[in-house]
Amino acid sequence: MEFYEDGDEVVCFWKPQAHYQGWVNTLHGGIQATLIDECASWVVFRKLQTSGVTSKLEVKYRKSIMTTEPQITIRARLREQRRNIAYISVWIENSAGERCTEGEAVYFTFPQEKAAEMGFHHCEVEGEEV
Repeated sequence: MEFYEDGDEVVCFWKPQAHYQGWVNTLHGGIQATLIDECASWVVFRKLQTSGVTSKLEVKYRKSIMTTEPQITIRARLREQRRNIAYISVWIENSAGERCTEGEAVYFTFPQEKAAEMGFHHCEVEGEEV
């Protein structure tokens, strides 16, 4: 997966494949939850310039995502931060731009000194925004 900035959002474009199906031609909900969690983590890396761990993840499946989609888009943005807790909104759109899945991730973020001890120093972006 590759992640880009689009204003206040972190965005990822991803191609579903048949081996990720939970039902015939339908993207497995666990895969969708993983995509949401991963995109949320990049909000922490890029927008907050630290690392952290997921403490809560809530997913709402609104519309099936087909594994035959040419591309889906995962978008995430920081909704709120209180001390070391980050609340991140994430959603997945199909290739028609319809919002199919929504998620709310709560991350426990590490102080930058602790993140540095664990090997995180900063998250640079190469090239331009989306």
